[in-house]
Amino acid sequence: MRYELMRPSQIREAIKKRTPVVLPLGVLEYHSEHLPVGMDTLAVERALHEYEKEAEVVILPSFYWGASSRAVAPCEGRGSIPVDSQALVPIARQIFRGLLDVGFRNIHTFVHHQSEDFNAGMPTDLAFRLASRQVIMEYLEEKKGDGWWGDPSSASYYTDHTNLDANPFIWIQNHALMDAKVLEKYPFDHAGEGETSLMMSLCPDTVNMDEFDKTAWYAQSALKASKETGDGGVAMILDHFRRVLK
Repeated sequence: MRYELMRPSQIREAIKKRTPVVLPLGVLEYHSEHLPVGMDTLAVERALHEYEKEAEVVILPSFYWGASSRAVAPCEGRGSIPVDSQALVPIARQIFRGLLDVGFRNIHTFVHHQSEDFNAGMPTDLAFRLASRQVIMEYLEEKKGDGWWGDPSSASYYTDHTNLDANPFIWIQNHALMDAKVLEKYPFDHAGEGETSLMMSLCPDTVNMDEFDKTAWYAQSALKASKETGDGGVAMILDHFRRVLK
């Protein structure tokens, strides 16, 4: 379900059923000459559309305005639009607080940009991860008052840690599009074989290998890209969705 197309009765039903609510998160960044600048976010968005064919999920409008960098190429004429990560935190806070106020308690973000070492984090995902923790703490303190965690009503916090009713800190979870299990088998790169193959599978009309830049060292493996490789990557991503959105 696309959130912007839902009627209030459908939103209330999703809240009641604890349907996962997912925010595709990414950037607008130069991905060499043969791929679109929205590649990172498109990969998340289109993969979720595939997942939606088999499971109930609420898909929020994609957030493209992450902290892309100038490290790959100059912005001029290349398309990257960097947004300072410090500016992202207040925006993310407003998004997450709005979702909690609506009534959602099973919220997820997925990001592909710079997520090969997701545990350490990079500016975009760190901004949203910080905002999610801040908002949950503030929301609980506002609604339940000081000492809410130490109250007997939280006694099952450790014993029932994966339960949304027992552990409010999992109301908002942040994930890489490709977790460690996927990365063991699928190439992670920037505009190389892995990303080009994903786009060949998910957004074939956006790939133009006739414009491939032979001088871009980081993209040279794209010459080995194929839809078949991309299809395999999508299959692994869908398995990842099944694990975390169950």
